[in-house]
Amino acid sequence: MEMAEIGRTANGGSCRLTLSDDDVAGRRLFMQWCGEAGCQVYTDEVGNIYARRAGADPDAPPVLCGSHLDTQPLGGRFDGVYGVLAGLEALRRYNELGISTRHPIEVVAWTNEEGSRFTPGVLGSAVYAGRAELAFARGRPCMTTGVTLGEELDRTGFSNTPLFRERPRAYYEAHIEQGPILEAAAVPLGVVTGVQGLYEYDVTLTGYESHAGTTPMQVRRDALACAAGIITALVELGRSYDDITRMTVGHINCRPNSPSTIPGHVVFSVDLRHPDLKSLDFLAGKVVEICNGHAQAQNIEIDIERVAAYQPIQFDPGCVDRVRQASLDLGLPSLDMCSGAGHDAVNLSYVAPSAMIFVPCRHGLSHNEQEYAEPRHLAQGASVLANVLLTEAGAF
Repeated sequence: MEMAEIGRTANGGSCRLTLSDDDVAGRRLFMQWCGEAGCQVYTDEVGNIYARRAGADPDAPPVLCGSHLDTQPLGGRFDGVYGVLAGLEALRRYNELGISTRHPIEVVAWTNEEGSRFTPGVLGSAVYAGRAELAFARGRPCMTTGVTLGEELDRTGFSNTPLFRERPRAYYEAHIEQGPILEAAAVPLGVVTGVQGLYEYDVTLTGYESHAGTTPMQVRRDALACAAGIITALVELGRSYDDITRMTVGHINCRPNSPSTIPGHVVFSVDLRHPDLKSLDFLAGKVVEICNGHAQAQNIEIDIERVAAYQPIQFDPGCVDRVRQASLDLGLPSLDMCSGAGHDAVNLSYVAPSAMIFVPCRHGLSHNEQEYAEPRHLAQGASVLANVLLTEAGAF
């Protein structure tokens, strides 16, 4: 609740867009709390924050946990920040009980998970895992001002020299479910076995700006009208393919955005998700086909950039079993489930055995100011995380 006061919205949500002044304030507060907990705190060249609790064996690879502190423009108080602070709470509890571990444990706050200011999302963890180049990340422009991620890293002091990256022993991420399944089943813990695939696109349409009152309809090159047709067709494709397809156009930028001028330039996002790779690839082909077909028919220039591609993944069976066992040991019922949302754990799964822990959220609401999770569920998820980390890190 204290973190939620930073970037608090009018309706009780949170707005901490990546590397905005509010995001920086939240980052600084997290770093302060970690220092007070006796952690070594450092950042890397893409702004990821690491809080390290030393292990008895200085050569042992670290056990990682974490999530993100950035939010959607009208986001909630729990998405991302819960996983970061649950990890910190685990370290505080170890300190209180005098527990040592063989492996060091690191709590990580990943940069730009949401992708709500710079696309694509999960960018900090992608650079860490070698799934995206640092130059690509630094060059990503803000969707509203054009300032780059690299410029904001430099401005805020979160740009650093490259660090030697140890291959982690494992990675765990606690998160609110962001869906209604656990609440409907009255089950307090979700054992996340995998994540559905995601392809993300930026589509740029270029027509010709002209006067709204003098230009005949038949000669217009209206980029926004073209975008409207494409968006309608894409949404219909998502609805008609099957019940588990997810197709979303969530961001659009129109220029010059004036009532009496025919729009000559439009950029919009396409977010496509499916748990089956064959279906995901088929739908991706249809996205390109629909976009190109509408643009050609209306004499509009088009550029389609795939800015992120994540195939469906299955988490490490051993890590999943440890989450399941920790829930059982605490007497907490759990439910195996696949995540519909993408998370930093997807990138980490390419470099370390990984798994996730879900807790219920009210009405399944997320990316919403009304997002809410019960304190008892948050505590239960944090307890599972704390016990899993101790098992993985070798407690004594």
